[in-house]
Amino acid sequence: MRTSRNSRETAKAASTIHPHNPVEDVIPAERIFTKHSLTVAPATRLRNPKAKDGALVEHIGVENRRPAKVDHYGSSESELSAPPSDIEDASYTSPPERPTSRKRKRGAVAPVKHETTSKTTNTTGIRQSPRKPTSEIASSTPKKVVRQPAKRVSGPNGTLATSPPANWEEVYNLTVEMRKRVLAPVDTMGCESLAEDTRSPRDRRLQTLVALMLSSQTKDTVTAFAIRNLQQNLDAERGFCLEALLDVEPARLNELIAKVGFHNNKVKYIKATALILRDRFGGDIPDTIEGLVSLPGVGPKMAYLTMSAAWGRHEGIGVDVHVHRITNLWGWHKTNTPEQTRAQLEAWLPKEKWHDINALLVGFGQTICLPVGRKCGECVLSQRGLCPSAVVAKEVKKRVKKEVKVEMAVEGVVVKEEVKDELVEEDVLADSTKVEQSAETDV
Repeated sequence: MRTSRNSRETAKAASTIHPHNPVEDVIPAERIFTKHSLTVAPATRLRNPKAKDGALVEHIGVENRRPAKVDHYGSSESELSAPPSDIEDASYTSPPERPTSRKRKRGAVAPVKHETTSKTTNTTGIRQSPRKPTSEIASSTPKKVVRQPAKRVSGPNGTLATSPPANWEEVYNLTVEMRKRVLAPVDTMGCESLAEDTRSPRDRRLQTLVALMLSSQTKDTVTAFAIRNLQQNLDAERGFCLEALLDVEPARLNELIAKVGFHNNKVKYIKATALILRDRFGGDIPDTIEGLVSLPGVGPKMAYLTMSAAWGRHEGIGVDVHVHRITNLWGWHKTNTPEQTRAQLEAWLPKEKWHDINALLVGFGQTICLPVGRKCGECVLSQRGLCPSAVVAKEVKKRVKKEVKVEMAVEGVVVKEEVKDELVEEDVLADSTKVEQSAETDV
């Protein structure tokens, strides 16, 4: 290996001073800096820490030092460039400080982070208290009511079953109690109670079916008025029956039901249904869900309600907009259509409640849990924290500026008049109920 002139002279001087030390104890400067070309300061003699008898080695001051590297003898570059304690040459000058840089160069050792348990110190030297764990922060905040919808679980025989939502019986019973306090339109003008008691069972079933067909996207009060109009004016002799529907002109039928929504389409549906009942079902309404759904203008909701009200068989749940909306607000499920809601409810709700739940929630939606502007302040479920969608109004004090006129009179003569402004605090009920933009109507 080629060596520099200074290295050879230093090695020769070291061997002269210490004849017992072998030449291998002297560390050539080139073995320390063999890869990078650096600016070398005047050499000074050091004692080799690896030598047995303390052999001298030249020390080279390096400018613009690179990150510390370990040499062939296990000593790092930073150790060799630091001022030693046994320097024999007093002319040693410490190398300049390394310029700081945000980027860490290749081969540099990452700084060690020391963990503290009590307090930490920021870059300005100010001691700061450690942050609280996330669990402590979560425990200090009040908990909200969490939705717990029905879940599908595996049965003992490997079959899938649906577990009811938590506290559903309490919610159901409290809703029944609230419904008893307020009379809803569905209680007196529902489609189940509009048929004439004096008519034959066949005519009553027909009137129930027509009432349900008219109730689509129409309020109960309007539906009741249209049915009464048909019962009184459809046919003076025969009254409201299948034969009268077959003989009435479409224009006349349209006049009798003109108050209901989409009355033009409903006239077509009723006239077509009358023909199907005469030709295919012997003049009576079908007694199956498949037969009812085959009629024009009759969907699953009307079919299940008709089966329950007209035939007394509860084969499914009639889910309208109120049942669909309220059960989702309660968190019983997360569905997008009434048909999805019906399938979810039928999976766990006891069958004896299938008939009652429609009238129960329709009346509840007409009086308290309205489609727009829910009255959560009057709802027992909101007061007991059983409804995760409840929004309660807050009382806020508002400062109002009022002008007060002050008059001073002496013997009936006003001598001074001035106006003072006073700030008066008034209690204002800030209704924070979220208005639901919905096109839903009562059914």
